[in-house]
This record gives sequence, structure tokens and C-alpha cells, in this order.
Amino acid sequence: DDTEEALRTRLVTYHKNVEGIVGFYEPILRHVRGQQSEDYKTNVATIRRQIGSMIDNLRNGPPHVIISGAPGSGKGTQCEFIVQKYGVVHISTGDLLRDEVKRGTPLGKKAHEFMSKGELVPDDVVIGMVKNKLDEPEVRECGWLLDGFPRTAAQAMALEKEGIHADAFLLLDVPDSVLVERITGRRSDPVTGKIYHMKFNPPPNDPEVLARLIHRKDDTEEALRTRLVTYHKNVEGIVGSYEPILRDINGQQSEDYKTNVATIRAEIEAAIMSCKYGPPQLVISGAPGS
Repeated sequence: DDTEEALRTRLVTYHKNVEGIVGFYEPILRHVRGQQSEDYKTNVATIRRQIGSMIDNLRNGPPHVIISGAPGSGKGTQCEFIVQKYGVVHISTGDLLRDEVKRGTPLGKKAHEFMSKGELVPDDVVIGMVKNKLDEPEVRECGWLLDGFPRTAAQAMALEKEGIHADAFLLLDVPDSVLVERITGRRSDPVTGKIYHMKFNPPPNDPEVLARLIHRKDDTEEALRTRLVTYHKNVEGIVGSYEPILRDINGQQSEDYKTNVATIRAEIEAAIMSCKYGPPQLVISGAPGS
């Protein structure tokens, strides 16, 4: 049965049968790509995660999460975890704007008019882009993670008006003094796009990599403190809109980078579960010595 000729005969039957049954399961049908890595273990692990997320989403509904955090709070790292853990679509308004402008969509053309003059893109244009993105089939099916949006009370109100509701609002809280240390030590690799920290997450000891690392203009203490003033002002304006689903996450729980990231991940997972399904209420019993 393992010859190519025999397999091709079996595949004809398989495809014919599958085409005949998928229509019966359209509302709960989910496609899983079975070849996502050349490495066997990586491939199996990736598919397992996706299947787990799909089953959870079908049973309980896909997660809808907003995450906010100052520059250097570790938001990017935790966004990667949330996407991997829950299979949600990561939505950054910066990426969204660039994509709409590049594709020349009606909203992209409107945004470009303001961006070309160095002006802020109006809220109604950004909200329109976000709404269109959330309406995409993949996003409706998998759920979403809004990264750093809404930024202002007006944007939060606009989302509410459009009927866009989150399950959880995660706020990564890190003292400004720690943020300064984190940001000023950051270095970017323009080739791989990776971001390192000279103390907490150092780059590989490779002369070629070290030579090309960049210290961005925005990563100076002076530039950061200006951005933090704006950030704190904006956050204070929006947290009231999300009080019932707001979860403050301490973003500095250990000096050790890996321990800190893992601890925050566990808190984020608990926060999303609590917001979406309610806090667990348990009774436990056991004999002495059990």
C-alpha cells in the first residue's frame, strides 16, 4: 500500500469522500495545515497547539483581548505568547495603517493624505480599518488581540459605539525607572528584525551581529520620558472604560529575564481565563496525608 501508485489511488478516493462530507460540517469546519515545518517535532507541536485552540474556540467562543503597556513593558513578547497560546489574530494599528496605505484601499488613501503631511490619522479612519479587520473571516473565527489600541478615551468610546467588545483588557505595569533601563539598553538587528537588550537579553557573541546592531533614536532616556508622559495620560483616560475586564499585570516580577517572562505569561493566562469564564470556585477534600 505504500507505493506511489497505490497511494495515488487511495488519495483519489479520500478527496472524493472528503468533498462529499465537509458541507455537512461547515459551521464547525476548521482547516489545519499539516505541513508547517520541516522539523518533525516542531511540526507536530505547532499543529497540536492549533488544534487545541480551535477546539477551545469552537466550544467557548474565540478570545477577544486588548493589551496595553508602555514602551519597554514587554508587550511585544507577551503578544507573541498570546497569539501562540490562543491562536488569535494579532492586530497592531501601525501595521494595519501601513498595509491599508500599501494596498491603496479607500481608507488607506484617506490615511495617506494625513500621513504625507505629518499629521495624525483621524480616529474615524483608524476605527474603520480596525472594524474592517475584525470583520475578516479568519479574525471572526480565531478571535483577536488588539495591541496598544485604543490609546485614548475617544477611541475607546468609538469602539464601544461600533459594538466591539473585549473579553479582557490587560495592562502591563512597569515602573518608569525600570522602563528607562530596559529601553536605553535595547539594540535592534536590522537584518533579522530581532530586538536584544545588552543586559537582560544579550545578542549572540558574534562579531558580525554585534557590528550591525542599531541603537534607535527613540531609545534614549530623553525620548522615552517624553513618550511616557503621553502614554500615562492616555492610559488614565481609557482604563475607566474597561473597569470590569481590566487586569493589572505586574511587568517586573523578577530580575531574571526568563523567569520574569514566564511568570507574566502565567498571570496573563489566568487573567484571560478569569475574564472570559469567570473566576474558578472550587471545593477540595482529602483524607489526612492525601
